[in-house]
Amino acid sequence: PGRLPMGGLRFEVFGHCFRNEPSLDPARMQAFRMHEFVYVGDQDGARAHRDMWLDRSADLLSGLGLAVEKVVANDPFFGRAGRMLASNQRSEALKFEIVCPIRSGAPPTAISSSNYHLDHFGASFSIESASGEVAHSACVGFGAERVTLAMLATHGLEVDSWPSRVQS
Repeated sequence: PGRLPMGGLRFEVFGHCFRNEPSLDPARMQAFRMHEFVYVGDQDGARAHRDMWLDRSADLLSGLGLAVEKVVANDPFFGRAGRMLASNQRSEALKFEIVCPIRSGAPPTAISSSNYHLDHFGASFSIESASGEVAHSACVGFGAERVTLAMLATHGLEVDSWPSRVQS
């Protein structure tokens, strides 16, 4: 808890994530790695961080030869209250995903997401912006295994035969 400096704070995080949501979808792993870029500060900074990284992510991933698309999304909330949270998240465009085909005949899979959390974490952890308001936060995350699956699905299993610009 405490007050943040002017301009907020930015973090880069790479770690293991776990979820207790069993699924038959091979891309919906219960243990996976995520590379994230997080911002905590004022409302405008949080939105700007999310929007900048949404565009940067799409450019980076399409530059790797992946057929990506930006879509409005929501987290998987459960129960009646969860459906209302998901609806609110979509209607306010708080979460976007970059999706890419990774399995033939299946809908595209999210390989990156950009999220604006409003003041949820600031309020939960008593974090204030430099001006004394409850801090807002945003993040972008890349699913390491999903990006790998997208690369293999797009370019094949022989990395030496991938386009040279992708290899470099």
